[in-house]
Amino acid sequence: MAVTQQTMTEEQRKSVALEYLKRLDQGKDFFDLFGDDAQVYFPKWGLANGRAEIEQLFSHLASALKSIRHDYAYFNYIIQGDHVVVEGTSSGMTVDGTEWRAGVTHAGRWCDVFEIRDFKIQRLFIYLDPDYAGADTARYPWLRQRE
Repeated sequence: MAVTQQTMTEEQRKSVALEYLKRLDQGKDFFDLFGDDAQVYFPKWGLANGRAEIEQLFSHLASALKSIRHDYAYFNYIIQGDHVVVEGTSSGMTVDGTEWRAGVTHAGRWCDVFEIRDFKIQRLFIYLDPDYAGADTARYPWLRQRE
């Protein structure tokens, strides 16, 4: 079996990353955007290898979040080769009703590092603070001071 790779432009890679974020916000299925043996890293969850583990990771994340909205107009992109780095802000609500918004609460700033080949996300490492509600005050006393 021959291995083929399709040539992609920077704009096409950027559009795959943006499509993932838009579908995530809309609660739509986005797993078809991932390669079969893709990897996703999420803080405090770890590394998900392959489609089944990726679906499990996002199922766990969905059980903690009622809604999420990324601020597309303010994204910063760095694109080099197969890599697309997206830095941005978000807002949303946890399942217990706690709201967060970048610039208002401590949560909401994030950075995603994508590796996109053949129009599929092969690797996605997500960097953010997963304590959207700011509830981890026992270990971070400055969060108590904001209450």
